[in-house]
Amino acid sequence: MSHIFLVAAEDSGDALGADVIDALRTANPNVRISGIGGAKMRGRGVASDVNMSGLAVLGFIDGIKAFSRVKRAVEAAGEAIIKANPDAVVLIDSWGFMWRLARLLKRRGHRAKRIKLIGPQVWATRAGRARVLAQWCDHLLCIHAFEQPFYEKWGLPTTVIGNPALQRLPNGDGASFRRRHGIDAAAPVIGLLPGSRKSEIRRVAPALFEAAKRVAARNPSRRVICMVAPSVAAEVEAMAESQSLPFLLVRAESEKADAFAAMDVALACSGTVTTELASQGAAVIVGYKLGWVTWALARLFLMRSRFIMLLNVAAGREIAPEFVQTRLTAANVDGAAERLLSDPVALAAQRRGQANALTLMAGPGRPAAEIAAEAVLKLA
Repeated sequence: MSHIFLVAAEDSGDALGADVIDALRTANPNVRISGIGGAKMRGRGVASDVNMSGLAVLGFIDGIKAFSRVKRAVEAAGEAIIKANPDAVVLIDSWGFMWRLARLLKRRGHRAKRIKLIGPQVWATRAGRARVLAQWCDHLLCIHAFEQPFYEKWGLPTTVIGNPALQRLPNGDGASFRRRHGIDAAAPVIGLLPGSRKSEIRRVAPALFEAAKRVAARNPSRRVICMVAPSVAAEVEAMAESQSLPFLLVRAESEKADAFAAMDVALACSGTVTTELASQGAAVIVGYKLGWVTWALARLFLMRSRFIMLLNVAAGREIAPEFVQTRLTAANVDGAAERLLSDPVALAAQRRGQANALTLMAGPGRPAAEIAAEAVLKLA
């Protein structure tokens, strides 16, 4: 009987870990599963005493500040894995944490296969990370076929699983969501997705909130729906309460698909959520901002891709408007949203472009968690 240990350090990794746990049990009901993760993995009966809070950091300065916390968590996770003695360890996303954990396990001679689930975006920045991953991991489960050459040149075997976000949500019922929350069927709905990391709430959320407020204030029939990530719920709720315009805050995960399907235009912090939004038919406008030191280093030495959003990368052009760093202003986001809401032809064209990009991103076509589970069981 195989024993699989999964590790997730952030909300998105926790969701993917839960999906893979379900797929593992479907593929092999006798599989033994342990792990470290969040609420969704705990809901599958996978619990741990290792504290993974505060590890969702981005950027050079934030990374330095969090280094001691990350180091302690790596040690604690490593001890938990060695004690559990699994056949394979699945390290989900969270590049900075997971490669260090893989290194610890290899250096201590643990027998488990080290499987990285989702690699760093080496096609966009820091191609050298592929060599690091190859040094410490045994296999990579990647999203896109175009990633494979970056890793295989260093001898790291890969399996393409497709984009997990494409199968995670069921088809939402936007009309039902509107009825439940008293939103007129014809009312234009603006989605607000301000991020799931505290650094994103500091840097990205203010511009998105202000843009949503401006767009809604221009037409009294417009409504704003804000999806609240559990990891930053207190910060988002405080920000919403400070606004003069009412925001409908959605906290329940069970409402997520319906809420996304109800949105005409979504103002979103860059991340997995942009793919989930597009899969429900919302036209996405994406914003992002890093710390200035990190941004300067990225612009001068690291950036390889013109785009930060996977939809645009897959399409090879800017289907969904991106506003990054100095371009992330309330005025810019407001202008892009107003153009879509005021021009049904432009709105329909963006939705078609997003749908075409999603087809390109679908990979093998089967659920990503299912393919990942099969690969993990085979490697274990």
